[in-house]
Amino acid sequence: MKRRTFWSTAACWALGLSGLCLGPAVSAQTPAVDPVAVQKLQRMSQFLDSLQRFSVETQSTLEDLHESGHRVDVDVTANVTVARPNRLRAMRTGGVMDQRLYYDGKTLTLFNPAEKVFATEAAPPTVEKTIDFARETIGILLPAADLLYRNAFPLLSQDLKLAVVVGKAVIGGVRCDHLLFSRPGADFQVWIAEGPKPWPHKYTVTDTSSPARLSISTLLSHWKVLPAVDDALFRFVPPKGAQQIRFLSVEPARPMPGK
Repeated sequence: MKRRTFWSTAACWALGLSGLCLGPAVSAQTPAVDPVAVQKLQRMSQFLDSLQRFSVETQSTLEDLHESGHRVDVDVTANVTVARPNRLRAMRTGGVMDQRLYYDGKTLTLFNPAEKVFATEAAPPTVEKTIDFARETIGILLPAADLLYRNAFPLLSQDLKLAVVVGKAVIGGVRCDHLLFSRPGADFQVWIAEGPKPWPHKYTVTDTSSPARLSISTLLSHWKVLPAVDDALFRFVPPKGAQQIRFLSVEPARPMPGK
């Protein structure tokens, strides 16, 4: 299938910290893994776990290397709808893509409206396994997809070397706790809303295994808890004139931390 993978370069994780002053949060008296930061991450994960149906809009900036050797940014937006355990739709637009991804519990379909072509594969029985399948088999990576996993906390907290409450920040008008974590091969930051609904509003991950330390940073907004979702939303119906083709075999996209 003629397309570009979501991010099939060697780097697909968070923001480097060179020159960033963290102040007293990383003083000698503060433990490397602050239990308060871990607790806030767990609370966010448990909140997201409790949602059966939801939607979110994302704006992702993907760092890449130009053929000149200089860093360039690629921006991609997506509107994602999830109905657990086995429904997912992602409408993605950007300079490098215009794609529609449908998962109806049985099949995964990718549709390119501009070219009027689509490809379909049999898919695993859950959202989580289908995200893995799309990344490992087809080379499609959804930024911040690890936040969509049910019971994501063990994945995010595995082998933590650093956990820090950096401070407060305002993201999209929402006051958030800014947290920093480090794991082997990846640093990640998450900005979590204060209050009874700890929505994540920004998520940034850096590939620290590469000297380039490239990042992907995602703003998450317009979170909605959905009372009901019609199954037809997740079912792809080919428009008139659309041609079915096969997925190309591609190099798998970089796995998320812990995978």
